Amino acid sequence: MFDIDNWQEIFATIRKNRLRTFLTGFSVAWGIFMLIILLAAGNGLKNGVTSNFGNRSKNSIEVWPRRTTMPYQGNPKDRRIQLDEKDFDLISGQLAEVQDVSGHVGSWLTASYKFESTGCDFTGTYPKEAQIAGIRIKDNKGRFLNDIDMKERRKVAVINKRVQEVLFKDEDPVGKMITANSVNFKVIGVYEADEWGDYKKAYIPFTTAQMLFAKGWGMHSISFTVTGLNTVEENKVFEAKLRRKLAGLHQFDPNDEGALGIWNMMENYLQTIGIFNGISLFVMIIGIGTLIAGVVGVSNIMLITVRERTREFGIRKALGATPLSILKLILMESVLITAVFGYVGMIFGIAVTEGISYVMQMGAESGGPSVFKNPTVNINIAIGATILLMIAGVVAGYFPARRAVKITAVEAMRTNE
Repeated sequence: MFDIDNWQEIFATIRKNRLRTFLTGFSVAWGIFMLIILLAAGNGLKNGVTSNFGNRSKNSIEVWPRRTTMPYQGNPKDRRIQLDEKDFDLISGQLAEVQDVSGHVGSWLTASYKFESTGCDFTGTYPKEAQIAGIRIKDNKGRFLNDIDMKERRKVAVINKRVQEVLFKDEDPVGKMITANSVNFKVIGVYEADEWGDYKKAYIPFTTAQMLFAKGWGMHSISFTVTGLNTVEENKVFEAKLRRKLAGLHQFDPNDEGALGIWNMMENYLQTIGIFNGISLFVMIIGIGTLIAGVVGVSNIMLITVRERTREFGIRKALGATPLSILKLILMESVLITAVFGYVGMIFGIAVTEGISYVMQMGAESGGPSVFKNPTVNINIAIGATILLMIAGVVAGYFPARRAVKITAVEAMRTNE
């Protein structure tokens, strides 16, 4: 479709105007580069914040008792609410949206093994806690709590990696016994922890913990997962229904938000995603604006090029050149500049974001929360932006090219260069 003579003329024109071509191409490359950097920054911030939700189920809710802040039906305010099996049964049996349910009873104890000891949070829970909290057994060694552990009130424990590092060093803890306040627990597994820093935790059967820490009655909190709640509004309606049900059971005002603590991870997650969707849209608009500035630069340069070469085009027409051949020549130059420099901008943008991502990944080995993670852009988005810029380059070159082909040969010959 394109002969070698056209390409030779294009490259001759580019060599003749090196600085102008470079500045035009630089605006295109800078537009693609900044679009990728801005999108990567938005993704990095979004990934960092959402990763702090950990492996816990996004549709999980936790409820814990507090004190009433309003008098109700003869009951005074500042009355302490206590959760027990009735609350567990109500949540699991009377709320159709609820799936997995787990109760918690815990205490901070000193755990020891041989000559090593450390403070540790011993939390009694149900086997369903693994699904709710996203607990993964490390290296598939050992297991989590099961129904038999609950039924027989076994003294077994699933510890996190930090407890293993402090108490067992390089020793395999599975099958070993740890002591906490003169009670021996058999370690049956080590789980991957989402806890930050030096936090040490061990899960034990709820029935065992209830006997040891709560005199066989009550719960410190209840967590569960829900289904069918896909918006913030739906989650707020469910929370109101949950509070109303528990208020009827414990005789406190349903509008008393101080009586119960409710942490809805899905609601927080949806609100966070909504914020970052807005940020992503804003970043996209800024990036597209940068691209448009590059395209305008190409269009302006094409206008100048046509004006400078008007006499040349007149001579071409006088010698028999068709309007299509002149149009094609200008469009090819426009596409070449946008394609080459757009590709360069894309490569540099991807290289920078991948480099930053690699450095941050290496630094993340120390653990802890992060508000910036994996600041990269989907390669399809980068390629799509480059193709879009190439199409825009065609459009940018088309209008000055159309103006050029409309000039008659006589009019062009009269034009002074």
